[in-house]
Amino acid sequence: MNSDDNTGANAERSVSVMVVDDHPLWRDGVARDLSERGFTVAATAGDTESAVRIARAVRPDVVLMDLNLGTGSGVDAILGIVASVPATRVLVLSASGAHEDVLEAVKAGASGYLVKSASAAELEEAVRRTAAGDAVFTPGLAGLVLGEYRRLASDPGPAAPDADQPGAPQLTERETEVLRLVAKGLSYKQIAERLVISHRTVQNHVQNTLGKLQLHNRVELVRYAIERGLDDE
Repeated sequence: MNSDDNTGANAERSVSVMVVDDHPLWRDGVARDLSERGFTVAATAGDTESAVRIARAVRPDVVLMDLNLGTGSGVDAILGIVASVPATRVLVLSASGAHEDVLEAVKAGASGYLVKSASAAELEEAVRRTAAGDAVFTPGLAGLVLGEYRRLASDPGPAAPDADQPGAPQLTERETEVLRLVAKGLSYKQIAERLVISHRTVQNHVQNTLGKLQLHNRVELVRYAIERGLDDE
């Protein structure tokens, strides 16, 4: 595991995780590994309906979600969890690395996507980073997702409030700077290093920006920034 921030070691160990997979042996094995690595495994689930219901009840920091849930869809579970427990982040852990699966999961609201070939150490780091607000992807998939953000930005969609219109919420210079780097695909850790501020401060700026612009997640935030050309500045 990378020692990104020694000051948050104790807090990191209290990250609560819910594991969703329709294969009991795999699900229990992942839950056990996470528990041994210091996470609190708040719950497990094996189908779409129970995943959404239990997530609402336990409100974990991160839901580790398989896409193939047998009789149900992991994408439907993501949609249900994101809509009803917005503070919970969803990290997909799937055997599929197909581009259409990745994009569908991200559009549903997933914060990141790992394939099941990831090592235990990679999974641990991904869960911690997801809980901290980063978008985490198996190498090679991040560029795909950023490209999709750009494509979506060129399509008509629900308009976010325009900061240039009278009465619209105004971003501070620092919030705009952070937004520009988010649009370029940088992680919160990279933004913190670039701006010489703490990881927590980056998170706070992003949350403040989401609130001001009446947006709900990183996907909408990146789209907003790209529509305004902030990623090219």
